[in-house]
Amino acid sequence: MAVSETEVFVCNNCMINADIYDLWLKGNSVSEATKHQQNKVSLKKFGATLDDLQSDIVDHYRLFAGLEEMLKTPPRLNHQLMYQFDPETVHMLIQKYYCFDASVMREIFGRKLGTRSRKDLDDISEETGVAVRSVRRQFENAKRVFKTVEELSGRLVDNIQSHYCLHEDLAKSYAAVVFISNNRFETGKKKLNYLSFEDFAACANYMISHWSYSSEECQHHEDMDVDMDRDFLLDLREVKVLMEREYAEEHRGLMLRALQPVMRERVLVEMDNNFRSISKTIITIANGLNHSKESRDIFIDIYEKLIEPWLLMSWTKADAKVFLTAFKDTALQLDVFRSNPKLVKVWERYMATFTPVVLRMYPR
Repeated sequence: MAVSETEVFVCNNCMINADIYDLWLKGNSVSEATKHQQNKVSLKKFGATLDDLQSDIVDHYRLFAGLEEMLKTPPRLNHQLMYQFDPETVHMLIQKYYCFDASVMREIFGRKLGTRSRKDLDDISEETGVAVRSVRRQFENAKRVFKTVEELSGRLVDNIQSHYCLHEDLAKSYAAVVFISNNRFETGKKKLNYLSFEDFAACANYMISHWSYSSEECQHHEDMDVDMDRDFLLDLREVKVLMEREYAEEHRGLMLRALQPVMRERVLVEMDNNFRSISKTIITIANGLNHSKESRDIFIDIYEKLIEPWLLMSWTKADAKVFLTAFKDTALQLDVFRSNPKLVKVWERYMATFTPVVLRMYPR
């Protein structure tokens, strides 16, 4: 009698319904999630009842609650034995847990990420239309990432990726949150309401790339790049030489010659008439970066003292770009720069970030 052989494979991998996970992350209750899924799934097709659907969602929510503590320290998910997930599922769980609504993070930006800020979560929920449970998760994630990396040496994005297993784009977004919060930059003024989270994040990442300890020009890469490079900020004081009458007049003359072929006549006249005040503003902002009280106002200073006057003079974003490019290049033609290579590097390092920050902030 022939004996048949049967191979049996037993697997206890946990299955995650990504749609239900999204509903949980958005702060939906079980009943809200059930109603949402009822409208999306044909129960008759699967021979299921509404109670079956709700029971399934309850099971998923219980699983997510059990996973949440591990999600707070993502590397644990790769080493725990309680739940069996394939690598793709682990990646999805982590990335989605740390994703956020840009409108919520825009409100969190610049706030002190401490316990007292939690009283504002209801207001943020009402302002953004995002469920308060989701707002709380996003706030706690930002706070947790900040606390983890604020004292670590090395590149901020690398630290966030290694501790939270996030893809680079998401890590850069959190780096911007950490950098702006650590430096207490003012982002909540009414005049800055037109700027989005993405605008501030782009500006913060420009600063991290050129003004922090992770900048290629920095000599102390081992230091924390949640802070700006202190040596660079001290050296920036030397650019005040551009405010001296002799160099200011020469700089103005070089600007007129450089811009005459490329700038509209009306804009050129306004530039000429206002050059001293514009130059003083750019240099004063540079000097103020060395003082925490003044550096906190960099965004509002750029808007009120540069962008707002330029808008009143009908300057376009293109006009601003042409001016700032020429302002940087013509300064390098002055003898005081040509005889001081160190000053040249400091000036180029400053303007390499200042110019794109101003242009990113310039209303479209």
